[in-house]
Amino acid sequence: MATNPKTDAYIENTADFAKPILTHLRKIVHKACPQVVETFKWNSPTFEYKGLLCSIASFKSYCSFGFWKASLMKDAATLVGEKGIGAAGNLGKLTTLKDLPSDKVLVEWIKEAMRLNDENIKLPKDKPRKYDKIEVSVPEYFTAALKKQKVAAKVFEAFSYSHRKEYIEWITEAKTEATREKRVQQALEWIAEGKGRNWKYQKQ
Repeated sequence: MATNPKTDAYIENTADFAKPILTHLRKIVHKACPQVVETFKWNSPTFEYKGLLCSIASFKSYCSFGFWKASLMKDAATLVGEKGIGAAGNLGKLTTLKDLPSDKVLVEWIKEAMRLNDENIKLPKDKPRKYDKIEVSVPEYFTAALKKQKVAAKVFEAFSYSHRKEYIEWITEAKTEATREKRVQQALEWIAEGKGRNWKYQKQ
């Protein structure tokens, strides 16, 4: 199993409850996709196979696991439905190994995600997807900040579900109030300019 030292360190530094969850998910990804390459993007371990495949992450009280093209998978209603809201990835907030689907189901999903990359099927651009209408729970403090920035508020309202979700995840995952406030201000600036949270990584 070809591993990345950054992923090793990331898992080692997580809370005790998170270690077995992340370790198991990592093992399953490698089992389903022996050719997978471990990378590190957006401050969390990411797995690539002919493009982005999936990722794992750990937060203060839970872990998450998500597929890059979840909205295109046959179980999209499950993966991008209620469990996909907020920062919980596609499997909800994982706190124990019992929260995970069976290994068989995980392997099937991973292989499907591989197939999407094998066939070079891309996420649609500038076209609303079936699950874009899912509402994102916006913290009151960010709603208040948006009200003071009319341009940003208008743009944020018009953003797709995924764009709104990415910003809310980034802001709510801040570990200190100072970091959170800094992210809120940066978010308002980028949103007013019509930029998605990960605009720096998007190909022009």
